[in-house]
Amino acid sequence: MVPILIGRIQTRLFLLALVGSAVTLALIPLLPGTAALTERYRAAFVVLAAVAVLGIGWELLYHLLMQFRWEKDWPSLFGLLTGVPEGLLLWALLRAGAVPAAGAAPPGWVFAVHFGAVWLAVWLVANGPMRVPFLRWRFRGGRLV
Repeated sequence: MVPILIGRIQTRLFLLALVGSAVTLALIPLLPGTAALTERYRAAFVVLAAVAVLGIGWELLYHLLMQFRWEKDWPSLFGLLTGVPEGLLLWALLRAGAVPAAGAAPPGWVFAVHFGAVWLAVWLVANGPMRVPFLRWRFRGGRLV
């Protein structure tokens, strides 16, 4: 079953909240920074929330683009590679100060490591372990609720 739009949005938000938060909690203390750890966590979770909000817009765009494909779906690798334009847009918004409450943009490599680790973990869970606790997930068009 091809995930429907609302199913992809639900899955994205669920995985960002669960897996993205876990990766962020584990990774942020390992990344260098001059601010206090609580401030770095706050900024990282603001970025994670921005990924979730921007992701809804991206899902709408991807849904439109998928209508031109015969199968009306992306190959799985495209799902991984879509992190590149999403990450670049978010980085540009952070640099422009367009993400409220994020503070100063982190160094580029710190952002890339955090965003890349979260994106890879979410993609891996969505394409593997997600199917174990949610047996009917793919038959319901990716909807969780």
